[in-house]
Amino acid sequence: MAFQLAMNRPLRWLVRGCSIAAWVALWQLASMLHMNLGIATFRNVPPPTEVVQSAILLASSPKLLAHVTSSLWRVFAGYGVAAVIGIAIGFAIGRSRLAGDLLLPPLELLRPIPAVAWIPLSILIFPSSELSMIFITFIGALFPIILNTVHGVANIDRRLVASARSLGGRPAPILWGVILPGAAPSIVTGLAIGMGTSWFCLVTAEMISGQFGIGYYTWEAYTLQNYADIIVGMLVIGLLGMGSSWLLTALGQYLMPWRRAELAR
Repeated sequence: MAFQLAMNRPLRWLVRGCSIAAWVALWQLASMLHMNLGIATFRNVPPPTEVVQSAILLASSPKLLAHVTSSLWRVFAGYGVAAVIGIAIGFAIGRSRLAGDLLLPPLELLRPIPAVAWIPLSILIFPSSELSMIFITFIGALFPIILNTVHGVANIDRRLVASARSLGGRPAPILWGVILPGAAPSIVTGLAIGMGTSWFCLVTAEMISGQFGIGYYTWEAYTLQNYADIIVGMLVIGLLGMGSSWLLTALGQYLMPWRRAELAR
């Protein structure tokens, strides 16, 4: 612990960079030697040099923009609807016992169903594959957002609400001034988890029924045996997911200045 505190920021970034470089070097060596570890083999795994060449080709191709914009549109459309509905349902369940009795049983019944299992039904329900994929991303994000919102609202200190009421606070100001700020950290956590599951569900849906998107690009590379493109698609998915999570984290810190002070201690 003391050693970590003594390390300044540039040195820590240097260590992180060396860690990534070491893993890439091991990958290059294993691929070049067609290493066979018994339960796994690198015989067909392309080395990083081939992946970089494929990434450069994709970056210079107009296909990249088309695939990325298609995936981003589907993710943020489904995720946006899930965020609005999930937070509203979470607040209702967290604040009302009747709402909990009415909404929680069906949600708990539906929650364990994997997103992949929803794909055949979504194809039957929606007239286009585009809406089906948006619906899958919606399903993936909905339940984490609901559960974290319920958790955040239900754990609000009742003494704070009682104090606000004793001072003459009305329901709406108490909701905006006490309950929402108190539940905000848990809601942001649910939004971050929901974003990750949205990407997971989108890629799965695009692999099965998509005609454009990063998931479709990755699956198409596998069917055409362009193995380097598979890893390029995976890296693009990782970068998009990481960027989305960073965006949500930054937005959460901006909207919760009191949280920044707590984290800085």
